[in-house]
Amino acid sequence: MLTRKQLELLEFIQKRVQRDGVPPSFDEMKEALDLRSKSGIHRLITALEERGFIRRLAHRARAIEIVKLPESLGGDPTSGFSPRVIDGGRAAGAGNTTPVEKMHVQELQVMGRIAAGVPIEAIPDGSYNIAIPGMMMSGRGSHYALEVTGDSMINAGINDGDIVVIRETSAAENGDIVVAMVQGYETTLKRFRREGGIITLEAANPSHPDRSFPEGEVKVQGKLSGLIRSY
Repeated sequence: MLTRKQLELLEFIQKRVQRDGVPPSFDEMKEALDLRSKSGIHRLITALEERGFIRRLAHRARAIEIVKLPESLGGDPTSGFSPRVIDGGRAAGAGNTTPVEKMHVQELQVMGRIAAGVPIEAIPDGSYNIAIPGMMMSGRGSHYALEVTGDSMINAGINDGDIVVIRETSAAENGDIVVAMVQGYETTLKRFRREGGIITLEAANPSHPDRSFPEGEVKVQGKLSGLIRSY
């Protein structure tokens, strides 16, 4: 049996993960539940974890996995809710999965760093794994993650130090945020725009100019699928 505040917090976390792909910060939880301090949130989180509704993943900022839901939030009244891992490719029938199922996290390799500024050579900064909500693994194909360096995409909500989840693809539509290789060796994260035989890589920061290249000098290596931010 959950208290009213515990149920409110679990529902808030559920809705935020469904909407944003990542759990809310402790400050956001505190504000949503109208609590005076974050210590109250810590107690609620601990209580939910002890009752088996959530799981905190060690050594990862804001990594909270919803393990099951009470009946009032759509969980199974007899056996509890057990989320299913969703991989990057969609098998037949995968469209029948529920939003809560996609909250389950899985490990994804962070391959290095990517410039969100002037294109630079991609930096293989020693790969490591990070927990990614399954709902970020959209579309077919493989996924990988990169750490963002620079501030040219801040108006698109991508900050220096963020982790971006990328779906591997060589195709892009105008307006997509892509990982692009320029002239065979420079790699950058920008918004894609094609007009005729010219491809423009658009920044989302007025202090950074857009850059245009002949189509043959730009190779799309993937599209933005999700974003993880640590606080």
